[in-house]
Amino acid sequence: VIYDMGGKFDKSFNESVYNGAQRFTKETGIKVMEFEVTNEAQREQGMRKMAQRGANVIVCVGFAQADACDKVAKEFPNTKFSIIDVGWLDNANMRQYVFKEHEGSFLVGALAAMASKTGKVGFVGGMDIPLIRKFACGYVQGAKAVNSKVEVYQNMTGTTPAAWNDPAKGSELAKSQFDRGADVVYAAAGGTGAGVYQAAADSGKLAIGVDSNQNYMHPGTMLTSMLKRVDLATYETFMDVKSGNFTSGVKVLGLAEDGVGWAFDEYNKPLITDVMKSTINGLSDKVKSGSIKVHDYMSDNNCPS
Repeated sequence: VIYDMGGKFDKSFNESVYNGAQRFTKETGIKVMEFEVTNEAQREQGMRKMAQRGANVIVCVGFAQADACDKVAKEFPNTKFSIIDVGWLDNANMRQYVFKEHEGSFLVGALAAMASKTGKVGFVGGMDIPLIRKFACGYVQGAKAVNSKVEVYQNMTGTTPAAWNDPAKGSELAKSQFDRGADVVYAAAGGTGAGVYQAAADSGKLAIGVDSNQNYMHPGTMLTSMLKRVDLATYETFMDVKSGNFTSGVKVLGLAEDGVGWAFDEYNKPLITDVMKSTINGLSDKVKSGSIKVHDYMSDNNCPS
């Protein structure tokens, strides 16, 4: 596994991949080689080193690794590669995973609007890229599905990869949204989210986590977490290689495939009423059946108002 910026213990995206790798090791006894990227130049070096050391399969974590993963996969056609959040490469030895983050974000947006007492909710994104706009757009649609008059504030942390690991900026952005009346803020910002959650805890407001289940970080503050099952993608990749069932091409994981969802556990149970739960389950069923179509920002770089 080549983890990206933020490190494997970012309590979010990278850590979810780590959990998938750990599950594979626990079930099979097979160790997984790991490399944590601290600067962008190391991505390609790390992948090449893994291939040279005889790795059967290399998991490239995140869209920022696309160019490096593509290049090294072409150099080592007998090594299998898997990349998360990329669906546009063309290699016979590569599997690509893309997620319907807008569907999971739709559900947590609906939860945010139902939990809000002010009718104002917020979103703090990491790096300002179409993928994170996709999270934001799904969130807005979900909030408006249950309260058409809801106001949604949005801020992005930055325009460089440093935006994934800036808790101080995350805290500052969340506080500014709370000052404007928001009482629930969703962070899709990697390690930056920790600052958003701390600001919510300090302000007596609610926050929503992302990627992995972050409910445990501030019980009573975390309304829920939008689950993006990159752990499943990682585990499935390794198991498929082990069993000889590895296939290349693009795999798309949404609500229907259990690739995205929302977290409900002992940490947020007191915050979720039966009405909220049944409403979300109903909305989820409608998205799965296709009777509700959540607009994907990345399909046209646009979010319906």
